[in-house]
Amino acid sequence: MSDYSEYRYLIIGGGMVSDSAARGIRELDPEGTIGIVAEEETPPVARPALSKKLWTDASFAFDDAWLDTEADTGATRHAGERAVDIDRSERTVRTEHGLTIRYEQLLLATGGTPNRLELPEDERIVYFRSVEDYRRLRELSGDQRRVAVIGGSFIGTELAAALAQNDTEVTLVFPDEVLGGAKFPADLAERFQGLYERAGVTLVPSARVEAAEVDSPGPIRLFLSTGAVVECDAAVVGVGVTPNIELAERAGLDTGDGVLVDDRLRTSDPRIFAAGDIASYPDAILGRRRIEHVDNAVEMGHQAGRNLAGADEPYDHTPYFYSVVFGNRYEAVGSLDSSLETVERWDGDRGVVYYLDGDRVAGVLLWNVQGSRDAAREAIEHADGTDPEALRRRIPTEDGETGG
Repeated sequence: MSDYSEYRYLIIGGGMVSDSAARGIRELDPEGTIGIVAEEETPPVARPALSKKLWTDASFAFDDAWLDTEADTGATRHAGERAVDIDRSERTVRTEHGLTIRYEQLLLATGGTPNRLELPEDERIVYFRSVEDYRRLRELSGDQRRVAVIGGSFIGTELAAALAQNDTEVTLVFPDEVLGGAKFPADLAERFQGLYERAGVTLVPSARVEAAEVDSPGPIRLFLSTGAVVECDAAVVGVGVTPNIELAERAGLDTGDGVLVDDRLRTSDPRIFAAGDIASYPDAILGRRRIEHVDNAVEMGHQAGRNLAGADEPYDHTPYFYSVVFGNRYEAVGSLDSSLETVERWDGDRGVVYYLDGDRVAGVLLWNVQGSRDAAREAIEHADGTDPEALRRRIPTEDGETGG
C-alpha cells in the first residue's frame, strides 16, 4: 500500500456511523471516492447483534451481522489504521503507521472507548464492545462456566441476560440497590430485577469491583466495595464508554462533552463533520446533547454522509434507544431518570412511563410497546406534564400502527 492516498470523502472510524455515512454519500454522489480509516481489523458490523440477537436468535447467523459497506458503496477501508493527526490547512490526515491521506470533506466518527477498571490485564477480563470481544466472550462462556458481569448499564444487563440464556452461571455486580433503579420507577425496577432472579442470575447490588486477582489456570477473584469476593472463570465489564475526541481536540476543533457540531453536523471547520458517539449536536426537541445509541449512529451517520456530499440538510431526527432482555423490549426517547416524577399506564406486561421535569415531559419509556416512538417524541415536545390523566391517554399500551 502506498503511504499516500486521497479521497473526495474521508471517514475516520470503522463502525456503524461510517457505514451509514458511506451510504448517505452514495445517495447524492455515485462516483466520488470514499476512504475509511478504521482501527478495527474487522469491517463494520451491526453492533447491537453482539449483545442481543447473536445470543438469543438461533436463526440469526454471525454472517448476518456484517454490513457489507465496501461491497455496497465502493469505499476503500484502511483497516488497522489509527488516525493521529489532522492538518486542516493541508486537508490531510496522518495515521499511526505513517499513511498520509488527503481529503476534500472529512467525517469524524471515532466512537467511544469502553471505560476500564483498575484490574489486571488478562484475556479472561473482557471490556465488551467489538467483534473480537464477542468472539472472546463466546469462548469463555457456556458449559456452565462462571462469568461475572460488572455493571448494571444497558450493555451489562443485556450481556447478563444473554449469558444466562446460553448455559452460563452469571453473577451480575451493579451499583444500584435494585437493578435498573437509576432509570426505572421503583415497581418496574423490581419487576426488571425479577427477570434476572427467575433466570438464575446471582445479583450483587450496591457493589462495585475495586480489585481483582487472576490465577492461571485458576479462577479470577473480584474484590468488591462491600468486602465480598466473587470467584469466576471470566469477567465482562460494561461500565460505559468515553467518547474519542482527542483527535478533534488536537486539530483545534471546538469540543465540550463531545465534538461540537451545528444542525448540519458540521464542526467549527466547515470541511469537517462529526457524527455518532462523539457528536454534541442541537437536538430539535431535547436540546444540545450527545447520544451513544445505535439509532443515533445510523441516522446521524446517514445525514452526515448526505451533507458531506452537499445536501446541506438539518439533522432533525430525535433518536430513541432500546434494549431487549429475556424477551422484553423497551424503547425510550429522552431522559430516563428515576429521580424524576413519573406518570405510568400499564396493561399487563405492556406499559408507557412519562418522566416529568416540572411541567414538561423529559422522557418517555415504552415497555413492550412498539411503533409509538413518534408519539413519544410528540409527548416530549407538546404534552402538558401537569395533567396526568391526559398523559395516560396519550399513548396506547397496544402497539402503534408502525412496527418498531
